[in-house]
Amino acid sequence: MRRILLLVALLILAAGAGALWWVYHPIALPAATVDLSIEPGRTPRGVAEDVAATGASVDPFLLYWWFRVSGQDRLIRAGSYEMEAGITPHRLLAKLVRGDEAMRFVTLVEGWNWRQVRAALAKAEQLRPDIAQLDDAALMAQLGRPGVAPEGRFFPDTYTYSKGSSDLAVLKRALRAMDKHLDAAWSQRAADTPLKSADQALVLASIVEKETGRAEDRAQIAGVFVNRLKAGMPLQTDPSVIYGLGAAFDGNLRKRDLLADTPWNTYTRAGLPPTPIAMPGRAALLAAVLPDATKALYFVSRGDGSSQFSSSLDEHNRAVNQYQRRAKP
Repeated sequence: MRRILLLVALLILAAGAGALWWVYHPIALPAATVDLSIEPGRTPRGVAEDVAATGASVDPFLLYWWFRVSGQDRLIRAGSYEMEAGITPHRLLAKLVRGDEAMRFVTLVEGWNWRQVRAALAKAEQLRPDIAQLDDAALMAQLGRPGVAPEGRFFPDTYTYSKGSSDLAVLKRALRAMDKHLDAAWSQRAADTPLKSADQALVLASIVEKETGRAEDRAQIAGVFVNRLKAGMPLQTDPSVIYGLGAAFDGNLRKRDLLADTPWNTYTRAGLPPTPIAMPGRAALLAAVLPDATKALYFVSRGDGSSQFSSSLDEHNRAVNQYQRRAKP
C-alpha cells in the first residue's frame, strides 16, 4: 500500500511538474508576431480556440484548462493583441487579463489642413477606413456636429489605437481634444479681444499657426492680426488666400491670386474668413486669445523663419525691400 501511495504521489508530482513546465514553456508560433483578435462576449473556451486558430502550436483544451485553473478566465478582455515569439501560456493569460492590446499610432501635425488629415488617416496602419465613403457633411453629422465644416476642428497630436479600430473613433477623440483646448484658451481671453466667440478664436489661431515660422514670434503675429481687426483693416494674410485657391494653387502666389475673390481671400474681404484654414496647436490657440500688446500692424518674413514687425506702412515697405526684395534699406 505504501508503494502504491508513493507511486501515486510521484505521478501527481510528475503531472504537476509537467503542467508547470507547459504553462511556462514558449508557444510555437507560425511567425515572429501573430495577431489575435478577441471579440466582446467571447467565452474563455472560445478564446483558447481563437489562439489555436492563429496557427499557434497549442492545444486549445489545455489552454482553456489553464485559463480555468488560474481563476482568471472571466477576467480576459476583448481586444486586438499580438503574440510575440517566446510567449508562454502564463504570459499570454497575463496579457489578456491586463488588456495589453497591440497598439498603433497616427500623428496629426499642427498646421495641417483637413485634406492632409484625411490622407494621414487613410495611410495609418491597421486603422479601419470608415470615413472613406463619407463626405465632409456626412462625416461631421456622424460626429455630432451637423452643418459644421471639419477644417481645424481636430486637435493636432499623436493618437494611439488598437489594430482594427475605426478612423472615426480617432477623429472623435481629436474633436473632443480640440473642444477641450479651445474652451480652455477661450476662458483665458484678454478682456479687450475683438473676437466674439471661441469659433472666431479658432479661425484666428489657424491663421497664426500658418503664419508663424518661429515659436517666439507667435504671440506678436497674433497681436498684429488683433490690431488689424480692431482697426477695421483687412487681415491680408497669404495662407488664407492660398487655402481659398485650393487645388488651383500651384505653389507660386501671384498678384492675380490676391485679387481672386473667395470667402477666404483676406485681401478682398474684411474680417476673419468663414472657417479655420488649418489645425492650430495649443500655443496658437493661446496666442489668438492672449496676443502680445504691440503697436505693429505689419510683419514680413526675414527669410530665416523669423519675422520683422512694423507699426507703419513706410516702415513695413522698407522691411519688405530689405528682406524680400533684397534691396538696401
